[in-house]
Amino acid sequence: MTSGDAPGIRVIRWGEAKAMPWKNGGGVTHEITVFPAGATFESFDWRLSMAEVAADGPFSAFDGIDRTLALMQGAGIELDFGDGRQIRVDGPGVPCRFDGGEPCTGYLVNGPVLDLNVMTRRGRLVHDLVPVSVADTALTLSAVTAVICHTGTIVVETAAGEVLLGAKDVLLQDLAAEVRCSRTCESEAMAYVLQFRSVT
Repeated sequence: MTSGDAPGIRVIRWGEAKAMPWKNGGGVTHEITVFPAGATFESFDWRLSMAEVAADGPFSAFDGIDRTLALMQGAGIELDFGDGRQIRVDGPGVPCRFDGGEPCTGYLVNGPVLDLNVMTRRGRLVHDLVPVSVADTALTLSAVTAVICHTGTIVVETAAGEVLLGAKDVLLQDLAAEVRCSRTCESEAMAYVLQFRSVT
């Protein structure tokens, strides 16, 4: 089983990602990866991160960015867009997509949460963040850039070998490719799969 340092494969264990303040200074984000490498908030094509949200407050504004938020840990968060729309993200199965530039305030449902954020620059890329239930039988997925383990422990089979992921661990492939996911025991396992499409 590969340790994750095979060519084209990276594994970021929970706690290893770069911790940095939110763009608006209101919290802490763990930046898992950004593309191109070293890109700023103004220049990235896509970005994957997890954010610790400990209090109600406004989200940072990212003009020209399409954003998806999903729950990793905690009871949930309600997003208020100020125009009458309110969306509650309180389970792992239904990520919330929205325009990163529109005003949004988050209200915690019952205590702090850890959320997963995917951002792509509009006009360059489109992303899909898909929740999958991982069973004993291997699940084959095509054109995958990242696998984010939500709960349980899963084995991800890649072209470079097998990788074991625990909760909140992330596998990244430099080139989107097919993967096969299976859980390691009888307990429940769930993951998010990240895929990109170019804008033509």
